[in-house]
Amino acid sequence: MAIMDRVVVVVGAGTMGHGIAELAAISGYKVYLADINREILNSALSRIKWSLEKLKEKGRLREGVETILSRIEPVVSIEGEEFSKDLEEALREADVMIEAVPEILELKQKLFEFADRVSKSTAILATNTSSLPITEIASAAKKPERIVGMHFFNPPVLMPLVEIIKGERTSDETVKAAADFARSLGKQVVFVEKDVPGFIVNRILGRFLNTGCLLVEKGIAGIEEVDSTAVYELGLPMGIFELSDYSGIDVFYLVFKAMSGRGFKVRPCRLFEEKYNAKELGVKTGKGFYSYPGPGKYTKPAISKDKLGKVSPTWLIAPAVNEAAWLVRNGVATIEDVDKAVKLGLNWPKGVLELADDYGIDSIVKALEELKARLGDESLEPDILLREKLNKGELGRKTGKGFYNYEGIEEKRLETILLKIEKPIAWITLNRPNKLNSITPKMLEELSQVLEELENDERVRAIIVKGAGRAFSAGADVTSFTAANPIEILKFSRRFQELTLKMQRLTKPVIVAIHGYALGGGLELAMSGDIRIASETAMLGQPEINLGFIPGAGGTQRLPRIVGPARAKELIMTGDMIPAREAEKMGLVNRVVPDDRLEEETRSTALKLAEKPPIALAYAKYAIDYGIETTLDNGLLLESALFSLLFTTEDVIEGVSAFVEKRKPVFKGK
Repeated sequence: MAIMDRVVVVVGAGTMGHGIAELAAISGYKVYLADINREILNSALSRIKWSLEKLKEKGRLREGVETILSRIEPVVSIEGEEFSKDLEEALREADVMIEAVPEILELKQKLFEFADRVSKSTAILATNTSSLPITEIASAAKKPERIVGMHFFNPPVLMPLVEIIKGERTSDETVKAAADFARSLGKQVVFVEKDVPGFIVNRILGRFLNTGCLLVEKGIAGIEEVDSTAVYELGLPMGIFELSDYSGIDVFYLVFKAMSGRGFKVRPCRLFEEKYNAKELGVKTGKGFYSYPGPGKYTKPAISKDKLGKVSPTWLIAPAVNEAAWLVRNGVATIEDVDKAVKLGLNWPKGVLELADDYGIDSIVKALEELKARLGDESLEPDILLREKLNKGELGRKTGKGFYNYEGIEEKRLETILLKIEKPIAWITLNRPNKLNSITPKMLEELSQVLEELENDERVRAIIVKGAGRAFSAGADVTSFTAANPIEILKFSRRFQELTLKMQRLTKPVIVAIHGYALGGGLELAMSGDIRIASETAMLGQPEINLGFIPGAGGTQRLPRIVGPARAKELIMTGDMIPAREAEKMGLVNRVVPDDRLEEETRSTALKLAEKPPIALAYAKYAIDYGIETTLDNGLLLESALFSLLFTTEDVIEGVSAFVEKRKPVFKGK
């Protein structure tokens, strides 16, 4: 059955509900959006229309706003004190129902009992709860094996993660169907195999927020000192108190309260409750831990680097690591899914267990012991899994093994990029995730430096360039150019062009892994690679025209050489973004893979190239790149010259010998 023939019912038209409905409609589903009265539904449809118009302005929609809106039909869900006939009819059609009503257990149970009774047996019945156990919600239904958790993140249209939660009686078939549905919406999934309060993300976030709050409550540190450490030392997109204000102190307080009431052991920080009772909820009320211009008017708090030094980063991260270790040890989630959830759900530059390995598990255990004593929180006793790793000497990067294996892996962190050498390949990661890896002069400088190092590193045979967080790169950081004059802009453009030429002319193959956005300068950087592999949800484009200028790092030259002049003119002159599949059809990317297979596919390609003869790879690059710039006769002459030169190399002797002897060749680049 095609997506357009399938029906999704979203019950609850609030912030999450209307966002999920919008997402499903964008993805091509017929959607019924239900709530208790027409006023709520009209408001939800207005917000959906506003959101779609913004997405259209940014070139993120391939269909018209009205076309997508036409797929959403509002349904009043209540008649008197009972569910309405209209909701019943919608549920009878539904292939998927997603519940997004208020976090009231009895209300959810009543809905699922009804949906289980009236919907077809093949329908997925999912709850978007962020705090209530799936098992309790499903207990009212006769067939609880049909009920599953699908926890989206706000805003659902933009956030890439969905947690799939298995209740005690949820069937494996239901879990698989829910995951497949989430992927059809362009989302990445993590699996929560046991129905624990808070699932993965909220449990880890809860420990992180509560610890920072307790440090302030106990007078050990100030609000800005905590947030300064989170932002400038841990590299997180927001500080603890900044994030609390931004998302809503009430949201965290109520979720935390629900988790604590269901067995999540913690010593709650009183400051959240005090702010909640005072109705100082953050941005939404104009005041929380910081002050704002007015209700709903966000301005980023000025968090000073001068406040660094009072709070150890391990104090903030250790309780989150401890919680992650508990999740892994108890079979709630895998190491990989825990870290994936943190990176995609919280936009952290690294997973929480990756951070544990970075700082050292011995340092994490020591921090937990210190915090337990100073904060009086027994839940901070180091987890058994951490103690076991400590006793085995598996301390992380320093010993070559922790939660991950680092034998033979070397890493270097610069200000804007990360370099990892995993012989015979190297990974360059653009590392400004809170800015969608926007490109600055400093990043150009560091990329140039690293490319020169890798060119001369005999251990490295192939190079991968990727982005941290939710995007490859959203382009140049134009905010840094507002006061620049034309000469300064010209110099930046030329430096950027020189970098792209350096990347293109490396003697080693460069593979670019594209996820999220590859826009403007980000796409220009990507086009300098030899092979581009994109995830299914990636969006590519040259939107500079929308800001009044044109591409300045090679876009007007490389794009027509790759996709042809007509296609290039359309992309550059409209400024539209295109999805990965369309980019694949026009040859802008080599291939498109599922989001959760991008790293695996990129590594596989790099390892395949690394087995090839290095000199022949370099000559192949040069024959193609330089040959295409000249006449056919000159290009053929270049090819012949390079072809003949290869017969002076040891690699040709090895290749021919291996062919005759029917074995795999081992090329040395000589």
